[in-house]
Amino acid sequence: MNSRSRVKVLAGVGSIIAISAAVLAAVALTNDVRPIRPGSRAPGFRAVNVATGDTVVLENYAGDVVLLNIWATICAPCEIEMPSMQRLYEQLGPSGLKIVAVSVDDDDSELVRRWVDERGLTFDVLHDRSGSIMTDYQATGWPESFIIGKDGLIVRKVWGAAEWDDPAEVAVFERLLQTTTPDGED
Repeated sequence: MNSRSRVKVLAGVGSIIAISAAVLAAVALTNDVRPIRPGSRAPGFRAVNVATGDTVVLENYAGDVVLLNIWATICAPCEIEMPSMQRLYEQLGPSGLKIVAVSVDDDDSELVRRWVDERGLTFDVLHDRSGSIMTDYQATGWPESFIIGKDGLIVRKVWGAAEWDDPAEVAVFERLLQTTTPDGED
């Protein structure tokens, strides 16, 4: 084989290697960059319950209808929507609705607990000091909320503050609470 033929063979092999590497990189990245949207499986997370100090993971709520709220104590719209979340919890908590508000404050959990206590919130408030839930849920700000069905799939994503005890919102949660899981359980 002459040198010109060797160059062509090496160029062809190099091209195949480059294309293969690009395809493998694209496949690998696809698994990491799936959009979080309705119909997506809710990503797992880990945070500290500010009332108990226990570590909580999403799997603790498996089979439940969950309103997952990402917020911070310095966020005025977050503070505005919290009373409506409390009223929704008082109305539908006895029927099984779980409200999980995950603070992404840089401060320690004690500050978050005091903030929660001052407002009389009784639903689950967690603290993710690292803020990794923001990345996991592709959140772009505060507050950002996700309604998760009993099957673990995201039903709706809400940007900004909402009036969670509005009759239309209550109807959504009541309908979800009445659904059965794939194994036939309520």
